[in-house]
Amino acid sequence: MTFYQGQSLADAVREATAVLADAGVPTPRVDAELLAEHLLGVGLGRLRAMLLGDAPAPAGYEELVQERAGRVPLQHITGVAYFRYLELRVGPGVFIPRPETESVVQLVIDHVAGISNPKVVDLGTGSGAIAGSIAHEVPGAEVHAVEFSTFAHAWAAKNLEPLGVILVQGDLRDALPEHNGTFDVVVSNPPYIPAEAIPTEPEVALHDPPEALYGGGADGMELPTAAAASAARLLKPGGYFVMEHAEVQAGWISGMLQRTGRWIDVTTHFDLNGKERATSAVLASTAPDE
Repeated sequence: MTFYQGQSLADAVREATAVLADAGVPTPRVDAELLAEHLLGVGLGRLRAMLLGDAPAPAGYEELVQERAGRVPLQHITGVAYFRYLELRVGPGVFIPRPETESVVQLVIDHVAGISNPKVVDLGTGSGAIAGSIAHEVPGAEVHAVEFSTFAHAWAAKNLEPLGVILVQGDLRDALPEHNGTFDVVVSNPPYIPAEAIPTEPEVALHDPPEALYGGGADGMELPTAAAASAARLLKPGGYFVMEHAEVQAGWISGMLQRTGRWIDVTTHFDLNGKERATSAVLASTAPDE
């Protein structure tokens, strides 16, 4: 593919769409438009109006299309990921937030609707998508976020500082001991992929950081189990815990929470695609040995 100088924007986007489709990109037309919009800085609405005229293709478009055809994530090329109402800065070293996680944020927002100035922590915040959305959408919330990876922590800092989120670098297994028993909500989207389950999408397998994908152990359940244990430590009695997971793990996680004797109202939640995406529970008022 060569975008000759003077080629029209419409022709360039048409060619780019074909190239991306041949490369197996799932949404070739959308990605072709977003790459052009990124270079032109005009917004998608204006871009689509320009496609109806004789506007020229932007300089550098071919190079970006070739990167995307090589299955570099679109968000790494543009440096931006959109999540609920936020525009997040992202790049190499941080997990790209997924649309299905937006439903997990909604569970938290719905739960805290009747709580004045709720105190919330996001364990394993990555780019800060969950913590940032809660801070943005829940006025008066005190939001904390924990991230272990140095690279992801740097991206989260860029995204969360303007939103007033209290970000710390630490391990979700033992973070924030000075806040034990004080949170109204603990939310987490921990790594949960089993060790041998290599993702099929090149964007995920080659570009998402392994520490954000694999949950530890053959079944991937070490970090989700640790997140639940930390939630029990950090929450007030009656506090709310919600964790994202793979749909095939819903039964295991529900059983794990119930077996501890620490949790009541264990509930599985479906995402917009009808998949068992998250499990929530309420911390019992007394420990099982009391």
